[in-house]
Amino acid sequence: MDLKLGDFVRFVDENIEGYITRIIDKDTIGVTDSNDFEIPVLASKVTLVHGDVHDNDIVNTKPASVIPQADFKKDGIYLALVADQHSASVAHFNIINESSYQLLATFTTERQDAFKGEFAGTVAPNSTKRVYSAQLGDIQIWPKFRLEILTSTTANIEPKAPITFYKSIKGKDLSVAKEEISLLKQKGWVIKLEEPEAIIDAEKLKASFFK
Repeated sequence: MDLKLGDFVRFVDENIEGYITRIIDKDTIGVTDSNDFEIPVLASKVTLVHGDVHDNDIVNTKPASVIPQADFKKDGIYLALVADQHSASVAHFNIINESSYQLLATFTTERQDAFKGEFAGTVAPNSTKRVYSAQLGDIQIWPKFRLEILTSTTANIEPKAPITFYKSIKGKDLSVAKEEISLLKQKGWVIKLEEPEAIIDAEKLKASFFK
């Protein structure tokens, strides 16, 4: 069974249920119950409670339609970190797509030259996708993250250049104030993935030639 941080599980042998708040090792997890007490348990001794929908997994279910060029939104692609709504010790990484493009994305972790693909899939326009979860208390030993994104649309719009985010995130990176993330309906740390377009000042450019 593929268990992840934030999953809602029930103990097989006891009348206990709660959210996974720690992956201790390949066989053991930590489950925080309704009394906010984290209980170590073998992963084989819990069962996933189906039907529990993550609040942060918001998917656009509207049928695809061609967006008029005048209404097409080209910008608004972010990586956001938000705390789990049931346990503040868990952080979820989400791709935020406020643009009109469909995104083709992969998210990979790198730790001591060992790589692991965590997510590969699409993110619809005006929607979000959770791609990774981690313990906030372990931030100094988080792996390095590689996020790669391609954009696609059926509209007569030029795709963006491929977007690549490749870095380690440390505590100082989260020392800034949280921002309101409308698609997730909560606050979090937001990383803008698109480079701002260069604005050329014609007069300054002309003056530099004369100098």
